[in-house]
Amino acid sequence: MRPFGGWPAWGVFSLVAAGLLVASDIRRPDWAYGYLKPLGVADRVAPPCQPGMRPYPDCAYPAGASFDDGTKLELPGAAAKFTRSQAYFDYGPADWYPGDHPQMPEIVARGRQSLGIRACALCHFPNGQGKMENGGVAGLPASYILQQLRELKNGNRRSADPRKANTNEMAQIARLLTEEEASSAANYFASMKWRPWVRVVEANEAPPVRTTTNGLFLPAAGVSVPLGDRIIEVPENPERTDVMRDPHSGFVAYVPVGSVGKGETLATSGESKTARCSACHGQGLKGTSTIPGIAGRTASYLMRQLWDFSQGTRKSQVMTPVVSKLDLDEMTDIVAYVASLAP
Repeated sequence: MRPFGGWPAWGVFSLVAAGLLVASDIRRPDWAYGYLKPLGVADRVAPPCQPGMRPYPDCAYPAGASFDDGTKLELPGAAAKFTRSQAYFDYGPADWYPGDHPQMPEIVARGRQSLGIRACALCHFPNGQGKMENGGVAGLPASYILQQLRELKNGNRRSADPRKANTNEMAQIARLLTEEEASSAANYFASMKWRPWVRVVEANEAPPVRTTTNGLFLPAAGVSVPLGDRIIEVPENPERTDVMRDPHSGFVAYVPVGSVGKGETLATSGESKTARCSACHGQGLKGTSTIPGIAGRTASYLMRQLWDFSQGTRKSQVMTPVVSKLDLDEMTDIVAYVASLAP
């Protein structure tokens, strides 16, 4: 098929066939998926991920070239030094702080290269904290992690934004994991506590940013830009996060002025629009033995989940009615508040 607008024709066809091209006046949280503009007809979308394909590279965007001159990089308090390539190695990424966690299962530490299953620790980090463009899994109940792997495998957890390829890659990983691998990874990440990871700042402006292949926002040249009704989430230490994959360096989320207070009102009372978050997620929204904690998780991740529930791409008999009456501004307020909480 002929390319269209610089991207493969299958990408454009998939947008039209799936009904995912939208009018420009429909507001969507593009920022939560790592994009600065709405989905357009010429935009690249995630590669189609069919049975028999490898999670990586078949179901992912091609990796961009990275500069590595062989320099050994250092992080505060880390005994070992690694090059950029070692920090990013798909099948055994750098473990900067091995004292942070129990011994990693093989699937977490190195994945399974023969099938294209990249190490869990690559995206989620050895301590499970992850980044804004993926999910933090530390401290989630093991039963919940296994449930979500089943939902991904069965097609009940997809991204509402077809540009987001790492969701497709994760679904294919879920289809290929053995029960032993899934169980060992779930128990490993469940054994660790979620650490403070997001600093929420109410602001009228935010730093200018650029986006990476999978949706990490990084600083761009220029002066501050109006924040508007968005949330802009960036690494506290961009080089340490992007180049070295530092599992100790978190994020700052710039949120609209007043959003935390409005979100608290919605989250704690429901305001006849939704349910109290604590009814399921427990005191302080720190979760229960079976329900995930959401306090202090990244705002981008939290918004993606609310939006995916509202669009029907993530199925849930519990959460779908919870979000059904919420508009985009109310969701933004809620995630600003929840991200601001101590985990």
